[in-house]
Amino acid sequence: MIMRILGEGQYKITDEHLDRLNELDAALQSAADAGEETAFATALAALLDAVRSLGTPLPDETITPSDLVLPDEDTSLTQVRELLSDEGLIPG
Repeated sequence: MIMRILGEGQYKITDEHLDRLNELDAALQSAADAGEETAFATALAALLDAVRSLGTPLPDETITPSDLVLPDEDTSLTQVRELLSDEGLIPG
């Protein structure tokens, strides 16, 4: 799976890491649903850090469609709420 973090770049994520990313996504969804700004910011940072650490960065010159686009860390709770589905940011 190719994930893009807006304003940053793309990362190739292997299937073995999707469960961990889904756990972090669930925490993000819970914080967003509760309207807890601090918990939301912490959960979004944790999710993005995990994508960076578990994924392999793709070179900037590589043009590949992203399977999933994640907001950057400066995205507000209101903006992310518009992106969330029933499954969070990461389907599955």
